[in-house]
Amino acid sequence: MRRPILTLTLALTALAGAAQAAPALVVPIDQSTPLALPRGARDVLIGNPAIADVAVLDAGKAVVSGRGYGVTNLIIIDQLGRTVLERQIVVSAPAAGRVSVIRGPRVSEYACAGGCERAGGDKDAGGGDSAKP
Repeated sequence: MRRPILTLTLALTALAGAAQAAPALVVPIDQSTPLALPRGARDVLIGNPAIADVAVLDAGKAVVSGRGYGVTNLIIIDQLGRTVLERQIVVSAPAAGRVSVIRGPRVSEYACAGGCERAGGDKDAGGGDSAKP
């Protein structure tokens, strides 16, 4: 009797470990990261499209692009309506070569490699685009 209980306990422990959430996908702002799609995606849902965007290339591949700093989530639904992937996306600053200049509520981004050049438009402190330079 002990052996079947031990086997069942070990099997349930293995299943619980497999069901844990995948680690967060970290994407630098204004850059893209490839993502493998399991079992062909029917629907790709992003929690906050101002933070990240997803482009599906084919049934097995997608690209996640960082649009704004922050954290959002990605959910992929298959042909049968099942959730096949649920992952947190963290859009962060690039490791090097980028400078943010903050003037009051406006944030200006610059790409720097030898010299600095403006990278995109200004953003206000709330994350929206500012019409003024």
